[in-house]
Amino acid sequence: MFEDAFDSLVDVLSPPFRRVAAKSLGLTAAILLLAWIGLHRLALLAIHVEPSWLATAISFLVGFGLFAALAFLAAPAVSLVAGLFFDEIAAIVELKIDPAGAPGRAAPLIDGALEGLRFAGLSLVVALVSLALLFVSGLGAVVWIAGNAYLLGRLYFELAAMRFRPVAEARAMRRRHAVTVFVHGLMIAGFVAVPLLNLLTPLFATALMARLHKRLARAG
Repeated sequence: MFEDAFDSLVDVLSPPFRRVAAKSLGLTAAILLLAWIGLHRLALLAIHVEPSWLATAISFLVGFGLFAALAFLAAPAVSLVAGLFFDEIAAIVELKIDPAGAPGRAAPLIDGALEGLRFAGLSLVVALVSLALLFVSGLGAVVWIAGNAYLLGRLYFELAAMRFRPVAEARAMRRRHAVTVFVHGLMIAGFVAVPLLNLLTPLFATALMARLHKRLARAG
C-alpha cells in the first residue's frame, strides 16, 4: 500500500506527467478560485456596515475565512477534474507498471465528466456537513476525511476498473475490495487536505488507483 503511494507520488513528479499536470493543476486552481470569488461576493452582499474601514476589515476577514474553507471545497473540485484527465494519466501509469499488458479503454469524455460531476455533488454535501459539524461538535474534520476517503476512493477506483471491464463488473469489484479501496481512499483524502499540494490530487489519485486495480486484478 505505502509502496503504491510512494510510486504514485514519484509519478506525479515525473516528466511524462508534466503536461497533464499543468492542465490538471490549472483547471483545479481555476475552479477553487472561482468558488472563492463567488462565495466572497455572496458573503459581502449579506454584510452592510459603516464606517468604510470596518467594512474593509470585515471583507478581509471574510476573504481569509473563505480561503481556509477552500480546503473543504478541494474534494469537489478534484472530483470535477477527475473524469477529464483520468484516462490520459492512467494510460501512462498502466504502460509503466505493465508494459506487456493489454491497454485500458478510454471511457467517453461525457461519461467521465458526468461521473466526476456526480461525485463532485456528493463531495460538496460532505463538505457542507463537515463545516457544520466543525462548529457544532468539532467532528467536521473526521467526517470530511472519512466521507472523502469513501467518495474519492470509490470514484478513482471505479474509473480505473472501467478501463478494463464493464461498469457493473467494475462496481462489483470495488464492493468486493471495499476495505482496501477505502484505505487507499484515506491516502487520497489526506493528500487533498494539504493546501497547494491538493491541486495535484487528480494525478496522485489516478496513479494510486491504477496501481491498486492492476494489483487486485492480478490477484484474482
